[in-house]
Amino acid sequence: MFTSDNKLQVILQSKDYTHISDEELLENFFTDHDNDWLGILLPRYTLLILGVSMKYLKNEEDAKDCVQQVFLKTMDEMRKYKVTYFKSWIYMVAKNYCLMKLRDKGKTPVELNEQMVKAPDEVVHKDNFIEKDMLLTRMEECLRCLSPEQQQCVTLFYLEKKSYSEITSISGFSMMQVKSHIQNGKRNLRIMMESEKLNN
Repeated sequence: MFTSDNKLQVILQSKDYTHISDEELLENFFTDHDNDWLGILLPRYTLLILGVSMKYLKNEEDAKDCVQQVFLKTMDEMRKYKVTYFKSWIYMVAKNYCLMKLRDKGKTPVELNEQMVKAPDEVVHKDNFIEKDMLLTRMEECLRCLSPEQQQCVTLFYLEKKSYSEITSISGFSMMQVKSHIQNGKRNLRIMMESEKLNN
């Protein structure tokens, strides 16, 4: 702990981190290697990692465990590599962790070679990171543009892998409303994503 770092201590005591960008947190971490910076950064990606984990592992408990393991792996790897495109990098870390976990259980036909399990910065071209980072950012922005009802149902269905009946219980919507919100939300997301792509 760098207790003499007044800037970090003031931030931690205020508990208001919303004004600090990911880039600034990364820059501060690579300057003094204080894990408290990552303690602010990593929670921002809990939902992203949980969504990736649910997609591959299909099990809520395994997915929650994956989030913790990815956080630990991230803290370890970032002491070895200077990560620039954090969102796409941690996405790759989570994906590779899930694939390795499935391989260990003998549940996936995916063949993992030595290159795939290296740190993503070693094997993915810079342009791929930029493209992936932009795509994930656009997707998050578009998701926030959906109506609250569509946003809730789409998040529960696609990211948290809840069934229609589970979403009905959680949201209070009828089964018909849940299906409608998911269908319309998915269509609106696709329209917004395609519109973003055309405008860029």
